[in-house]
Amino acid sequence: MIGIDTLVASAETDAGTWDETGLPVDVIEAAARAGVLGLDRTTDCRGLGLNAAELGSVAERLGAVCTSLRSLLTVQGMVNAALDRWGTAEQRAQWVPALATGELLAGFAATESGAGSDLSSVTTSFEAHGSDHRISGRKLWVTFGEVADVLLVLGRSQAGLTTALVETDAPGVSVEPIHGQLGMRGARIAHIALDGVVVPADHLIAPPGFGLSHVVGTALDHGRYTIAWGCAGMARGCLADAAAHASTRVQGSAVLSEHDSVRAIIGRSWVDAAGARALCERAAEQRDAHEPSALFTTIAAKYAASRVAASVSQQAVQVLGAAGCAPGSRVGRFFRDAKVMQIIEGATEVAELQIGDYVLGGGAR
Repeated sequence: MIGIDTLVASAETDAGTWDETGLPVDVIEAAARAGVLGLDRTTDCRGLGLNAAELGSVAERLGAVCTSLRSLLTVQGMVNAALDRWGTAEQRAQWVPALATGELLAGFAATESGAGSDLSSVTTSFEAHGSDHRISGRKLWVTFGEVADVLLVLGRSQAGLTTALVETDAPGVSVEPIHGQLGMRGARIAHIALDGVVVPADHLIAPPGFGLSHVVGTALDHGRYTIAWGCAGMARGCLADAAAHASTRVQGSAVLSEHDSVRAIIGRSWVDAAGARALCERAAEQRDAHEPSALFTTIAAKYAASRVAASVSQQAVQVLGAAGCAPGSRVGRFFRDAKVMQIIEGATEVAELQIGDYVLGGGAR
C-alpha cells in the first residue's frame, strides 16, 4: 500500500509537529486517498475490502508512528461500521461510501460530563419535532470533532437510548476545539454543543431504544479492535527507540545496554509487547472467522495492549532519560497517549470486570 507507506514515512518525520498543531487537513486528505478511512468497508461501498487481520496491520503501522493518525482510522471506522451494520439500505447508500472515501469526516459523539464509562447515563435529549427530531445536549472529547462533517450522536428519547447522524453545519451546532489535553493532541478533539438541532427522521440510525446496545455497541467494538492494534504498534515503537538508545548511549565508560537492569527492561518490554500482539492476532482470527467469542477477545486485546503500551512507554522514557522527556520525543508522546488509551472505548477497570465475568461464566478458552 504505497499511500500508507507514504503516510507512515511522513508521520515518522512530522508526528511531533502534528502533536502541537493538530493533524493537518492535507494529511487527512492524504489518508483518505490512501484508503485509510474505508479499509474494511467493501469495494461496493468504495472501501478497500480488507479483512480484520489486514485492518489490524494498518492500525499497528500507524499506531507505531502517530496515535492521532491512527485515531483518524479508528473514529471514521467506528461510525461507518455502525452505519453499515444498523443503517437502512438507503442510509448505507448515502453515507457509507462518502465516509469510506473521506468525502465526509465523522465524529463519534457519545461522552458527556456525567456519562463516560456508563453511556447509559447520557442526558442529551431527542424530542419529536413534527416528523423530525430536535436534539439538545453537550458532548465532550469528540475525536476529530473540530473538523468533522457529521456526528454520530447518542441521546435519549421517550422510547429509550437513540442515535442519529447530525451534520455539523446544521443550525444549533457549536464546536469548541480543545488544546493541551494529556494525549492525542493532534486528533483535533472538540466539545460539541447541540442547541435544539433539528434532524430529519431519516437521520436516526436503528429504532429508538437500540442506540446504545446495538449502534454504539458496534462502534465501540470496532474502536476497541483498532485501538488494540494501535497500542501494539505504540509498544513496538517505544521498544525500538529504547533498544536503539541503550545500544548507543555511553554513560561514563559503559554503554547503557551493558547494565543488567537496562537489558532486563528491554527483555520484559519485548515479552509484554509480544503477548499483547498475540492477543490482537487472536482477535483478528476470530473476527475473520465470525466467531461469537471475538467480542470478548477484542475486549481482552484492547485491555492488554493498552496496558502494555503504557508500561513499555514508561520504561522507554526511563531508559532514554532526558532524551525521552525532550520535546518531539516519540516515547514521551506515546507515554502521554497510552494513558488515554486505557480510558477510551472501555476503561481498564471496566474491561477487567468484563473479562472476569466471562471467565467465571465458562466462556474463556
